[in-house]
Amino acid sequence: MTDEAIASISVTEKAASEVRRVLEQKQLGGDAGLRLGVKGGGCSGFSYVMNLEPRPARGDEIFDAAGLRVFVDPKSYLYLEGTQVDFNDDLTTRGFVFKNPQSSGSCGCGASFSA
Repeated sequence: MTDEAIASISVTEKAASEVRRVLEQKQLGGDAGLRLGVKGGGCSGFSYVMNLEPRPARGDEIFDAAGLRVFVDPKSYLYLEGTQVDFNDDLTTRGFVFKNPQSSGSCGCGASFSA
């Protein structure tokens, strides 16, 4: 599995391919990309946020990985630094997985974490 580095956030080739596939389906345009973020909530304190957006917002950190544009707001970047985004596609699990070295704990489903 190949990883493309985006500063200190990485996206595996498998995850980038899945995002690019959905972006093509949605036909959001050439400036479109993946927004990664963090919000308060979830069973462990913080929840990961992923959205497809037609363009970055003012003040976003903008990264490129394997032909994929990634947008991160400055506050979320503090919690996501060093995170790897992967994609599982097996018989029991299908979806994106966050491997966050700043997380001191996470819930069983992996959708939220504590810092």
